[in-house]
Amino acid sequence: MTKLNELSPRPGSTKNRMRVGRGPGSGKGKTGGRGVKGQKSRTGVSIAGFEGGQMPLHMRMPKRGFNNPFAKEFAEVNLWRLEQAIAAGKLDAKKAIDGAALVAAGVLRREKDGVKLLGKGELKSKIDITVHSASASAKAAVEKAGGKVTTTAPAAEAAE
Repeated sequence: MTKLNELSPRPGSTKNRMRVGRGPGSGKGKTGGRGVKGQKSRTGVSIAGFEGGQMPLHMRMPKRGFNNPFAKEFAEVNLWRLEQAIAAGKLDAKKAIDGAALVAAGVLRREKDGVKLLGKGELKSKIDITVHSASASAKAAVEKAGGKVTTTAPAAEAAE
């Protein structure tokens, strides 16, 4: 049996680090592989993206779009996923379902800024669910199954 202090990598799997600037006999002495003179031969070089005074490519390219820093990100859940969790016994259709219950059941990983209910798939169970918002088809499907959807989105957001 191998001891912890006798462990070593497989032969040929590792190579020694090249030690530059350690004399002419090393093959990487004197200039140490940096060539001769100039900014790049010195330490502290920072010229990535510099084009000799010409406008750099990243500044020449057109900028498009806008990233809203205040945009809310929702966790989306489809009807088929709810039905699947109810059939597997992870969700109790008789109890009220909300974001925390979906996370606890493993349907969602996290709630993010709220849960949005989407209408893909079909729902056979009668459920009472509270979400941030729901699509029209999802609401119709839940009500058709005899359930109820409660949305917590503010009025202005619900209109969007």
